[in-house]
Amino acid sequence: MSRVSKHNYYLDIAETVAERSTCLRKMYGAIIVKDDVIVSTGYNGAPRGRKNCNDLASCMRDKLGIPRGERYELCRSVHAEANAIIAASRERMLGSTLYMVCKDPVSGEVVSGTSSCMMCKRLVINAGISKVIVRDNKEDFRIISVEDWIENDDSLSGVFGY
Repeated sequence: MSRVSKHNYYLDIAETVAERSTCLRKMYGAIIVKDDVIVSTGYNGAPRGRKNCNDLASCMRDKLGIPRGERYELCRSVHAEANAIIAASRERMLGSTLYMVCKDPVSGEVVSGTSSCMMCKRLVINAGISKVIVRDNKEDFRIISVEDWIENDDSLSGVFGY
């Protein structure tokens, strides 16, 4: 019998965390790991005390036909990466790895090719996390060096007219 790889072990846990998501569009789970110890977990959902989209049976961004990556200010959710970072101390995040999985809430299938939004990239950088590992399917994943996000600064890409 073969053992699951360490990366897929942590991605399996992040996938389970995603099951707590309350988003009607995409279910994200994230865990932060350092020195082979889980530091924190996070999933996407409304801030504590506020109603979740699944409670309201409604998503404002869906109602308005807003595509992925746009108008996040209209979203009720705090992103999974942000929730994991909020729950951890900076000392434990320095040099850590964030594992992330995205699932489709209708099919339950893993969504391949997902990535952190620009705001979550900034949070990951400031938290001192060194790697982000994203599941593309049950066996395959991508390892992203956060240093690449620093060197290839997407906030200077001209997308916002700067």
